[in-house]
Amino acid sequence: MKLKMIKDSTYEETEVILKYAKKDDLVQRIVTFLESADKQIDCFDDRKEQIKVNISDIYYIESIDKKTFVYLADAVYQTDWRLYQLLADLQSNGFVQVSKACLLNIGSLEKIRPLFNSRMEATLLNGEKVIVNRRYLDAVKSALRGEEK
Repeated sequence: MKLKMIKDSTYEETEVILKYAKKDDLVQRIVTFLESADKQIDCFDDRKEQIKVNISDIYYIESIDKKTFVYLADAVYQTDWRLYQLLADLQSNGFVQVSKACLLNIGSLEKIRPLFNSRMEATLLNGEKVIVNRRYLDAVKSALRGEEK
């Protein structure tokens, strides 16, 4: 793979051109990354100040007591979005539902190991662990293979 970067002050917006002979997994991963690079969701911190969070920085999203929390490597924010809305919006960007109340960013996954009762334990890049319920295992496997559901 070759990378060519050209600075041109006449451009007002960044333009990315991707040339390929065959659309393989690498090309699809690059496209997915580029599409999610500047995508953001509105959140707010504990002082109720609004923050825009890049979706590529999100490790997982969890709904607790009808509140939705967005977990980053070292911060937690709240959002007004519902879990099902976020799944519909973020599924094409590598997010997958792993339990009734949790979405996981596959890009933040370090390793996954089996537990009893056909469940799995996902260890994230920051060391946190998230349980993958058996009902959602097929979706996780598809996301790991790079397939969209």
